[in-house]
Amino acid sequence: MEQTPTPVSTLARRWQWLLIAGIVGWLIYMLSPVLTPFVLAALLGWLGDPLVDRLQRAGRSRPVAVTLVFTLMAALLTLALLILVPMIEKQIGTLFESLPVYRDWMVHTALPWVERRTGLELVSWLDTDRIMEWLRGHWKQAGGVAATFFGHLSRSGFAVMAWVANLVLLPILTFYFLRDWDLLVARVAALVPRDQVSTVNRLARESNDVLGAFLRGQILVMLALGAIYAIGLSVVGLKLGLLIGIIAGLISFVPYLGTATGIVLGLIAAAVQSQGDWNLIALVLGVFVVGQMLEGYVLTPRIVGDRIGLHPVAVIFAIMAGGQLFGFLGMLIALPVAAVTNVMLRYAHERYTHSHLYAGDAAEVEPAAPVATIVMPPSDTEQPGP
Repeated sequence: MEQTPTPVSTLARRWQWLLIAGIVGWLIYMLSPVLTPFVLAALLGWLGDPLVDRLQRAGRSRPVAVTLVFTLMAALLTLALLILVPMIEKQIGTLFESLPVYRDWMVHTALPWVERRTGLELVSWLDTDRIMEWLRGHWKQAGGVAATFFGHLSRSGFAVMAWVANLVLLPILTFYFLRDWDLLVARVAALVPRDQVSTVNRLARESNDVLGAFLRGQILVMLALGAIYAIGLSVVGLKLGLLIGIIAGLISFVPYLGTATGIVLGLIAAAVQSQGDWNLIALVLGVFVVGQMLEGYVLTPRIVGDRIGLHPVAVIFAIMAGGQLFGFLGMLIALPVAAVTNVMLRYAHERYTHSHLYAGDAAEVEPAAPVATIVMPPSDTEQPGP
């Protein structure tokens, strides 16, 4: 005979799950430097698993499908590096050559304009004599800052070695995640309480759909915007157009930040290069306007669609909160956590709208049947009134 769970036992189970979630969060916080390559490799494995499954359904074995997908991913990354690295290196060289021009524009044009509008004294702070006088007056604080800075540099050698180790581990871990992804999912599914299997399967499918639609679609939109901005800015004649376009495209993963950053950098570069000629500035603005129109009316509707369910404000908050709590690892897991949280909130809203707390007493009281008004026809003996 099955026992009906009491409110006490239900509350105890909920506290157990909260305790497990707290322990998992604490472990992620403590192990965040070590977990970074594993999480990134897991994301890459999850992104490549649908193609592996498709190749399996076409008749290829799992090892062959994994090898083909892994080789394709590595080839695409290598090709992108071979194409982009020389171009970016040339753009960075152009930027360093133009630094004196940017410094003169800042000192003689931008800051005086701000001073006239605000009344602040900004140019005087860039005077060499004043900087040296300030350093002489604060040499103890400057010495402490320098010691801290060089101490950080001495410790950062280990961080560089850790990053190199992570880069070496990343392709190895990605290959293993691709090969064993279905097995890992099956083992995690086997740990789900049996009375919650259907609910967890439903939430997992919805989370996978939301996250897949967002990540795969947003990566394609990000690459497309980077290409549009880079090519457009280069065509209109901006010397640093390629570098600014790539930066704007990569940052566009965070809604609106890429466009805002690209516009600011593009306008500064156009103002310095054109020396007051408004034609180049207008062309740079035109490139970003066209890019935004293409994103809003073509790229996002066709590539991403309306299945995301992640509001731009939620995306920005998730990335900032993840970075604040767990550093770079938090930024990696921010969007998956946001997608799962969004699905859980929708499920909680659905349960709430079907609960007694939402319906109240109206769910238990049957509405009274309306009383019918019966109109009797006048009898033969009844005389109509005047």
